[in-house]
Amino acid sequence: MRKKVLSLTLVAAMMAGCLAGCGNADSKDEGTTAAAGDSTTQAAASDDAIQNLIDATTGTVDLSVWASEEDQDLTTQVIEEFKKKYSDVDFNITLGAESESKTKDDILVDVEAAPDVFAFADDQINELVKAGALQPVQATYTFDVANENVAASVEAASVDGTLYAYPMTADNGYFMFYDSSVFTEDDVQSLDAMIEAAKKANKKIAMNVSDAWYVYSFFQGAGLDLTLNDDGLTNTCTWNQAGGTDVAQAILDLFKTGAFVDMDDPTQATAIAEGTICAAVNGTWRAADAQAAWGENYAAAKLPTYTVAGKQVQMASFSGCKLVGVNPHSKNVGWSMLLAEYLTSEDTQVTRFKQRGLGPSNINASESEEVKADPAISALAAQAAYATPQRVGGNYWTPAETLGSILAQGNPDGTDLQKLLDNAVEGIEAPVSQE
Repeated sequence: MRKKVLSLTLVAAMMAGCLAGCGNADSKDEGTTAAAGDSTTQAAASDDAIQNLIDATTGTVDLSVWASEEDQDLTTQVIEEFKKKYSDVDFNITLGAESESKTKDDILVDVEAAPDVFAFADDQINELVKAGALQPVQATYTFDVANENVAASVEAASVDGTLYAYPMTADNGYFMFYDSSVFTEDDVQSLDAMIEAAKKANKKIAMNVSDAWYVYSFFQGAGLDLTLNDDGLTNTCTWNQAGGTDVAQAILDLFKTGAFVDMDDPTQATAIAEGTICAAVNGTWRAADAQAAWGENYAAAKLPTYTVAGKQVQMASFSGCKLVGVNPHSKNVGWSMLLAEYLTSEDTQVTRFKQRGLGPSNINASESEEVKADPAISALAAQAAYATPQRVGGNYWTPAETLGSILAQGNPDGTDLQKLLDNAVEGIEAPVSQE
């Protein structure tokens, strides 16, 4: 039987109906107090909390949910299961499509009008918390969120030690997937070796270097840092310091080979299907396309090394998680929290892995043999040693994207590389207006 826990911190508040934004004339969220004791007592308390929530609910419970376009079918399925599980309650749950990478931008337009439950990428959590857009996970109904998810995902869902969201995946990073009929396992350790093998096969290796998310890989791998300052808004970047021009030249040299190409995500999908590329740097969301195209030759590995000033340097990456948040302004905070748990439960994460190949954050799900046997998830695990959490200020993206695009195009204007880097860093480190 799955452990069921109710945090004492929230119970009294729920009894008094004091959750922020909670309660209206038709539907009230309510819980119950649990005395400290053994797991049986805690499980009973959690069951009581759910029953109290049901008993205190009158009328229709209206909930709005945002999930990514790719997750619409699965989220619809899970919502229907949720409604059946709590069939004593009349739910009106509406589902909208929203890119997890843009959730913050749209929510911050009007936090109070934002959906009750929403998925988002973990790098947005600081700004969402500052804007008062996330309800702390002060109570858990069906499982212990903090203890049943991998530590990195719990950390990603927390700010200053407070858990503000529910981990949904732990795979928001990138790696190399490839056609093993073109490359050996030794080849994929080095980008130089991969380029030679791709040339022989008359195929290409793709990476979206024009995207700031990916160009980071080269500079961080070479020990040139990008860090978020304590203000949570601005950055410190060392890309223009000693060694930076060597990295920029290395990127130019990769594109000069003709076998390494700049290609965005949708174009990669088409190229994989058409058979023009034999390897790509991307994430789990594209692995299914590669597997469909390459069949038994589909394979994946950590990112390779590349040559910088005559030395082999391991490519780095961003790491991250997908999270589910609850709006504290919801009229049904309790039901929103329970639905957020359901959307991120062990069973749902297993289903999400099976249907979409996304790596679970839930410990039990992530340690299953089926998940461990997945090439993409294994590659991400291997890359984890060279990955850093995506924590950057908003001024990082456009200057880094511009730099990556110029280098991917071969620096067509012949701009001095130091000047290119100085310009990029000036933009990345620019102050942010807080007006």
